[in-house]
Amino acid sequence: MKILITGANGYIGMRLLPMLLEMGHEIVCTVRDAERLSIEKETRAKIQVLEIDFLEEVEQQKIPADIDVAYFLIHSMSSSIKDFDEMEAMTARNFNKHMSYTDVKQVVYLSGIVNDENLSKHLWSRKNVEEILYEGPFNLTVLRAGIIVGSGSSSFEIIRDLCEKLPFMITPKWVLTKTQPIAIRDVISFLTGVLGNDKTYDQSFDIAGPDVLTYKEMIYKYAAARGFKNWIITVPIMTPKLSSYWLYFVTSTSYKLALNLVDSMKIEVIAKDSRLQKLLGIKTHNYSEAIDMAFKKIEQNLVISSWKDSMVSGRFQQGLEKYIQVPKFGVLKDEQKLQITNVDAVLNNIWSIGGKKGWYYGNWLWKTRGFLDKLFGGVGLRRGRTHPDKLSPGDALDFWRVLLADKKGKRLLLFAEMKLPGEAWLEFKIDDNNVLHQTATFRPRGLRGRLYWYSIIPLHYFIFGGMIRNIAKG
Repeated sequence: MKILITGANGYIGMRLLPMLLEMGHEIVCTVRDAERLSIEKETRAKIQVLEIDFLEEVEQQKIPADIDVAYFLIHSMSSSIKDFDEMEAMTARNFNKHMSYTDVKQVVYLSGIVNDENLSKHLWSRKNVEEILYEGPFNLTVLRAGIIVGSGSSSFEIIRDLCEKLPFMITPKWVLTKTQPIAIRDVISFLTGVLGNDKTYDQSFDIAGPDVLTYKEMIYKYAAARGFKNWIITVPIMTPKLSSYWLYFVTSTSYKLALNLVDSMKIEVIAKDSRLQKLLGIKTHNYSEAIDMAFKKIEQNLVISSWKDSMVSGRFQQGLEKYIQVPKFGVLKDEQKLQITNVDAVLNNIWSIGGKKGWYYGNWLWKTRGFLDKLFGGVGLRRGRTHPDKLSPGDALDFWRVLLADKKGKRLLLFAEMKLPGEAWLEFKIDDNNVLHQTATFRPRGLRGRLYWYSIIPLHYFIFGGMIRNIAKG
């Protein structure tokens, strides 16, 4: 079959793509920025990639007419606090228009469980999108999932942050809300299982694991699986806004996502039917098994995708091409260079920078800067990196974003997503004479930006000088 995956560079899309290729299907992926599709060259050669922004009006046919099945995996919850529901509705309507130019027979939409009478704005938006898609010129199959547990999923990473960093927690009452988590492996099984199955046409199904747990129980079970203990005290005085700040500051989530998550965490998310599980013969994994599978992927460095690499996890949401040309005029620079002998070893050092490895010099200063950034509403250092020694354009790297990662061309370019009175780039490049160039470029915003740069020049002298020396050791 010829299959369309929208939101192909998202957490689910990156997991679904290799499974569909393995099944022998022809794949067309749509993304807003093709440079951000972080896949191996061998995989990219097997698929067709289209740049389409589903928030834009449909003016012409961009998607091949002979599509058989399409996956609708586009969500906007992390990108806005006020109007993400309007954005999601517009996306669904434009998707329907795109599909009207094709011969698509089935569309599969991954939604959320919407069985509670009082839905949060996030879950109401999911249901609204579902209703819009039912108006499209195709057979719709809706899979409604609750919390998805897997290496790199936002829910898993938030629980992981809470448990690993806070042995003692004072939490709001929403930790007593019941939910029914599902393993990412099971989600993919359902997504592929309904493919072309006419028994699932024009129907909505709940999909969930076997355990119904409160968020508090999920935290305790995570701690038990990791071999330690947490203590939780719930209090009734935390407002949604205060709860959001608590989640944002303690975990790696963005504030926008935290606020929308807290709004939904007050709603019970429990499946009401298991029809699809019986129809497809899928036995779902329990919560403890889902955690165990997630850590096996983490320990083997096989995390395929992470929500942290989404643009909405950081400061900007525009395409990478806007920032990839480092400005030459009206900027301030710190330039360092060193002759090196072992090019491969130095490249490996560069490609391993950040995350658990750190920044090769003055890590406590980097951590302090990350703490201050988080304190003032930035992303901080908690995003880390998805893989210990692989980088692709669009990847999050602590409080940087990877713009260019050309190991063959010996160049890595990062853009700062920390809170700054200006814009900053950090570049590593090895020239043909085996000289390592390390360049920090800052485009200040007004007098405040210049004062900021000059005030930290003494720190730059030690940090950047020490960093290039240690990277160059090879």
